[in-house]
Amino acid sequence: MNISDNAARLREMIEKAIDDGILTRDEYDKILHLATEDGIIDRHEQILLSQLQEMIADKSVRLTK
Repeated sequence: MNISDNAARLREMIEKAIDDGILTRDEYDKILHLATEDGIIDRHEQILLSQLQEMIADKSVRLTK
């Protein structure tokens, strides 16, 4: 299964945002916008967003204001 361009860009954005363990609200909003900009959240995007949510929930990534 090929990864969509959006999913690849989303992965890059998430990796960049969590490099330092901190995700700003602005970065988070941009990630959500990218995931939904084409009107479809494909399976790869769902997985990436789910993994990000898990990292926020277990505090391996801190969501800041």
